[in-house]
Amino acid sequence: MKVKNKSYNNSYVISITLIATLGGLLFGYDTAVISGAEQSIQIYLIDSLGLGSFVHGLTVSSALIGCIIGGLISGFFSNSIGRRNSLIIAAILFFVSSLGSAYPEFLFFNVGEPTTSLLITFNLYRILGGIGVGMASAISPTYIGEIAPQEIRGKLVSWYQFAVIFGQLVVYFVNWGIANGQPTAWVNDIGWRLMFASEAIPALLFFILLFNIPETPRYLVSKNKGDQAFNVLSKINGSKEKAKVVLSEINESLNATTTTGKLFSYGKTVIIVGILLSVFQQFIGINVALYYAPRIFESMGAGQNASMMQTVIMGIVNVGFTIIAIQTVDKWGRKPLLMVGSIGMAIGMFGVALLALNGVFGIWTLFFIIFYTASFMMSWGPICWVLLSEIFPNKIRGQAMAFAVAAQWAANFFISSTYPPMIEFSGPLTYGFYGLMSIISAIFVWKMVPETKGRSLEQLESLWTGEKEKIDENKNVGSV
Repeated sequence: MKVKNKSYNNSYVISITLIATLGGLLFGYDTAVISGAEQSIQIYLIDSLGLGSFVHGLTVSSALIGCIIGGLISGFFSNSIGRRNSLIIAAILFFVSSLGSAYPEFLFFNVGEPTTSLLITFNLYRILGGIGVGMASAISPTYIGEIAPQEIRGKLVSWYQFAVIFGQLVVYFVNWGIANGQPTAWVNDIGWRLMFASEAIPALLFFILLFNIPETPRYLVSKNKGDQAFNVLSKINGSKEKAKVVLSEINESLNATTTTGKLFSYGKTVIIVGILLSVFQQFIGINVALYYAPRIFESMGAGQNASMMQTVIMGIVNVGFTIIAIQTVDKWGRKPLLMVGSIGMAIGMFGVALLALNGVFGIWTLFFIIFYTASFMMSWGPICWVLLSEIFPNKIRGQAMAFAVAAQWAANFFISSTYPPMIEFSGPLTYGFYGLMSIISAIFVWKMVPETKGRSLEQLESLWTGEKEKIDENKNVGSV
């Protein structure tokens, strides 16, 4: 049965998508807040204890340990208690982590008396928030992908990445606003605490709003709640006729006897592609630019306040180029954007490497860094999440997404924690490595990544079952 009417309840779809994207905003907020506080943390908890760059790198990146854990357990929670309820747990973790990171001395330690135990406690709070980030980074895109009409699925999942970048931009402004005009001593004593505590506000808002969105229809069908799934689909599509067609496709996918619900039941290729998408998104070095932005700009001669302002400018550029991806992902497709972005990132990183090799730090370094991040934001930033929300079949989406996201955070941790010692060894080689990874990522996309534009989640399953002709036959079927 074909449904040519592609209408859907636009306001309803957008409202629940915006709430789900708050998981992305908190992802961005939590991971970028450290950029304004890391130098104060270094002075208070690293240098005062006589610890070196390796411990500094681990402390800046400690939340990523939690992200790996959160990614790994996301599949269990997503499949057992649902997408929405798992996000509620993540919101609670964000809230507790923000306050604990701001005041790690609570109950057990004295302010102004740094100890190894206090350093460990601070990192534990950061890891707790990281678990929330890991869960949200896997489940929020999955939620949006399972809710979104296929005609605008790429755009809506891309809004998740926009929320990540917007969260980073917001915290850049917050960090700059807290530090601006204040003595460095005050920032190192109190300012960094306010930066962490500010995250409690969006975390609380996320927690409250999650109670106003439905569970995804695909999860409901997997739990034999077809009537509830039909009601959600009717609201999304604005048509009971279309909802019946979509529900039928979902039932057919989940009840197929040709595959089981085991991770490799659709073959190894889809899992490998998902994991490599995640790994390349990090090995191209984006989070080095995001986590260490103020320090990089200071190395170019900017003062503390000026470096934070330059970071704000970079954040504004990032938001603008993410919007470009949102507007083009469902028109141009996923693969072209990824390949263009990879080439742009390679140019940016090789440019920084060449300037570093010649000892040149100035406006051109700033230009190449912003060119690099802009290329990422119009490609690998949002499109990686779009593809991860699309390529995994219904039966294995929760667990496959968990492995892919865990791999992403493991790669993130490796790249971020090795940056300080790498940059001490050689700046040109460090940035040249990220440029090389950008080139390899383009080749990977060209050779292995399928185009998913304009196809329903159920139709995409045939990419991995060998039924490619089914995609063309069903292209005009109305579906979420």
